[in-house]
Amino acid sequence: MEGKRCRGQNRLLSLLSRRFSGAAAVGAAPSLLGGGARVREKGSALLSAQLGAFNPFLCRLVGVTGASQSWLPAGPGRREIPGQRRKPGSVRRRVGICKQEMAQKKKNAVLVDGVILNGPITDSKAGEKFVEEAFKVIMKEVIQKADDVTQKVCEWRAPETLKQILDLEMRDTGESHQELLQLCQDVIQYSVKTSHPRFFNQLYAGIDYYSLVARFITEALNPSVYTYEVSPVFLLVEEVVIKKMIEFIGWEEGDGIFNPGGSVSNMYAMNLARYKFCPEIKEKGLSSLPKLVLFTSEESHYSMKKAAAFLGIGTENVYFIKTDERGKMIPEELEKQVQRARKEGSAPFLVCATAGTTVLGAFDPLDKIADICEKHGLWFHVDASWGGSALISRKHCRLLHGIHRADSVAWNPHKMLLAGIQCCALLVKDNSGLLKKCYSAKAAYLFQQDKFYDVSYDTGDKSIQCSRRPDAFKFWLMWKALGTTGLEERVNRALALARYLVEEIKKREGFQLLLEPEYANVCFWYIPPSLRQMEDGPEFWQKLHQSLQYAQKKCGRKEWPEGFGTATS
Repeated sequence: MEGKRCRGQNRLLSLLSRRFSGAAAVGAAPSLLGGGARVREKGSALLSAQLGAFNPFLCRLVGVTGASQSWLPAGPGRREIPGQRRKPGSVRRRVGICKQEMAQKKKNAVLVDGVILNGPITDSKAGEKFVEEAFKVIMKEVIQKADDVTQKVCEWRAPETLKQILDLEMRDTGESHQELLQLCQDVIQYSVKTSHPRFFNQLYAGIDYYSLVARFITEALNPSVYTYEVSPVFLLVEEVVIKKMIEFIGWEEGDGIFNPGGSVSNMYAMNLARYKFCPEIKEKGLSSLPKLVLFTSEESHYSMKKAAAFLGIGTENVYFIKTDERGKMIPEELEKQVQRARKEGSAPFLVCATAGTTVLGAFDPLDKIADICEKHGLWFHVDASWGGSALISRKHCRLLHGIHRADSVAWNPHKMLLAGIQCCALLVKDNSGLLKKCYSAKAAYLFQQDKFYDVSYDTGDKSIQCSRRPDAFKFWLMWKALGTTGLEERVNRALALARYLVEEIKKREGFQLLLEPEYANVCFWYIPPSLRQMEDGPEFWQKLHQSLQYAQKKCGRKEWPEGFGTATS
C-alpha cells in the first residue's frame, strides 16, 4: 500500500514538473521543481510550499497558506481529508482537471516581472476559516471570561521572561494557521484583562458588547473618515454624535472632531486657541508670535505640558495654578498669575480647567474660571476627558456647572461610558469653521469643491490626520442600544459603586481614606499590620512605599505577602 502511495506521489510530481517546465509561465518554477528526486525526498508538503511561493492559484489548489484540506494523496507531510474516502483514479482525474484549469490560467495570465497580476493574492477560503477559528478563540478566552472573577487580571511575567515564552520573531516564510491561533491564545493569556471586574489600574475598564461589535464592523470594513465618497455612513454618524454631545454641554451650536486620545484633543484645543489669538501663525510661523503663556492647574493632565512642548510654546510658559485641599484650581491664584504674566510682558492666551482630574477626580470651579477668562479675553478650554460623561447624568451633571461657557471641551466616552479605546472628541463652541481654518491644507486631490454631492460633509480637512478611524461609530451603536437612559444609569452606577467602596473602607482596619470623593476616584492608603503602630513621619511613609512596592511585585501570586493579610481582608 505504501508503495502504491509513493508511486502515486511520483506520478503527480512528474506531471506537475512537466506542466510547469516553461519559465515564461511561472518565472522561477524550473529552479524550484528542477531535480525531482530532491523534491520527492522532502515530500509533497515541500512541493506545496514551493509552488505556493510563486503561484497563488496553485497555492489555493494544493491547500497551503493555512487551508485545512488538500487534494494531494496522503503521504509524508500530508494527511487524509477527514471523512473522505479516495476513489481509484480520483487523483489522476483531479490532476487532469487541474491541468485544464491551470492551462486556462496560463493562457489568460497577465505577467509583469514574473508576477501574475490577475491571479488571486491569497487563499480567501483559508483566510475565512482562520477568521472563523480566531473568533472562537476571542469568544471563549476574552468575551465569555470578561466577568469571571476566578480568572487572573494578568498572568504577569517579567519582560525578558515573556520574550522567551512568546514567539515574537518575524521570519521570511509564513506560519501555519494552527500556530497563529496558538499565538493568539498566548497573547490573550499574557495580556492584562482590562474587562476584569478587578481591573482598577486606569480610568477605563469593562467591556460594552455593542461597542465591541461596532469595532468588529469597522475593522472588517477598514474605512478612513475624511470624505463622504469613501466613508458616507461613518461621517454621518460622527456628525450626529457630535451634535448630541454638544447639546449635553449646553451649546446651541458648535463643531467637533473625534481624535486618537484626550491628549490629542487637548493639543488641538491649545493650537486652536493660539490660532484664534494670532491667525498669522499658520503662514508665518512662530517668529511672528509674542511670548505666549497658558494656565492650568497643578493637578491637570500631563498632556498640557506635552502639547506646549510639541507646539513650540515651551514648558516654561505653562503656568501651573495652585489647588486647594481637594485638588481644585484656586480662581484667585489664577487671577494673580494672569496679571503677573501681563506685567512681565507675556501674552496670556489660554486657560485649561479640568473636569475630573486623573488622581483625585476633582472638578475645577468652571464658572469662576470662566469669569476670569472673559475678563482677560482668554480662550477657555475644559479637559473633561474623564469627567465629561457626568453630563449625561441628571444627578451628577452639577459637577460640571459652567461648562457651557467654555470655548472648547475634550470628552472621552471610552472612559466612564465604556465605548472602547479610543473614542475621544474635541468639541468647539465656534461654528464659523474655525477648526477647518486652523487645520485645513486644502489638498486638491482629495477635497475638490466641484464634487457631485455636498462637500460640506468632507470633514477630513479640519483634522490633522488624513487616515482617521470611525471612532464615533462605537459610541453611536452603544448609544442606540442603551439609549440616553442606559448611559445615565451606567454613570450613576459607577458613582454609586464609589460611594459603596468608601463606606467599606471606613469599616476596615488598616485602610485610611484620603478624602471624600467627588467623582468615581476613591483614594486611600492601605497600612500593613507591621506599620500600624508607627508614628506618622518621613520614616513611616518611606516604609509604606517600600511595602507597597513589595506587594506589587507579589501581585501575580496566589499567596499574599507576609503581613498583608488575605485577599478578603
